[in-house]
Amino acid sequence: MFTVTLNSAPGTAALDAALIEALRNAWGGGDARWLAVAEAAEFAVPVAPDTFETARADLDAQGIDVNIQPSAGRRKRMLLADMDSTMIEQECIDELADLAGVGAHVAAITARAMNGEIDFEAALIERVALLAGMDAGVIDRVLAERISYMPGGAALVATIKAAGGHAALVSGGFTAFTQAVAAQLGFDEHRANTLLVAEGRLTGDVGRPILGRAAKVTALHEITARLGITPADVMAVGDGANDLGMLGLAGAGVALHAKPVVAAQCALRVNHGDLTALLYLQGYAQGDFAA
Repeated sequence: MFTVTLNSAPGTAALDAALIEALRNAWGGGDARWLAVAEAAEFAVPVAPDTFETARADLDAQGIDVNIQPSAGRRKRMLLADMDSTMIEQECIDELADLAGVGAHVAAITARAMNGEIDFEAALIERVALLAGMDAGVIDRVLAERISYMPGGAALVATIKAAGGHAALVSGGFTAFTQAVAAQLGFDEHRANTLLVAEGRLTGDVGRPILGRAAKVTALHEITARLGITPADVMAVGDGANDLGMLGLAGAGVALHAKPVVAAQCALRVNHGDLTALLYLQGYAQGDFAA
């Protein structure tokens, strides 16, 4: 059996019973189960329908995400999440660069790296070099003034942990930010790169080895082995090309508001919902969310 999950952005009330019923009938699905009124619903189907991708494109244009996955094992035991543009709404290095007066230049490099157009590690080294000489206190300023959390993130982490799961934040960004974000959202652990500081100023370099695409895959293997679970027990979420390794290896890899090159390679995509969509994909109803 397979489960079809539909969701829209919170507050839009884009889902209605008639739409769900029409889709369920067309695909020979079972009874619909509402996970959140006018926001999320699911139903089972015996086989993946041939018209799924066509329907997905049509619904996407209406502001609705639709995903399909095997029903068995879809509730996961671990969350592995990217940070920038995933658990938070910004790219930290772009915010630092903006304060250094090189924001547009660095943001352009970031976009190319996240689209997979250039090597992530080389791009990181190039961007960090442009931050040389900045007072290290700028990190606290960015955290205080420029970072906002992706809606639904706190509920996602809290619900996973309340169910006995483990939450890990793995970022190609910097530990100075992952430490704060992990603490705020309740992650059990975090991994990222280290911005090097000397005499209170950024040196323009980053600690080695650099945590990129391969290191995120390594983190998935290491953490699951330590917990005594397998990659099939993991839901991973990210938006950039450096996330593709872990998204492809995890039992459920979710492309969240992702770059087109990333979304095209992921079966599970959330373009409109927030991070609570990852709970709906696992069969949690809104009333099941932990505070």
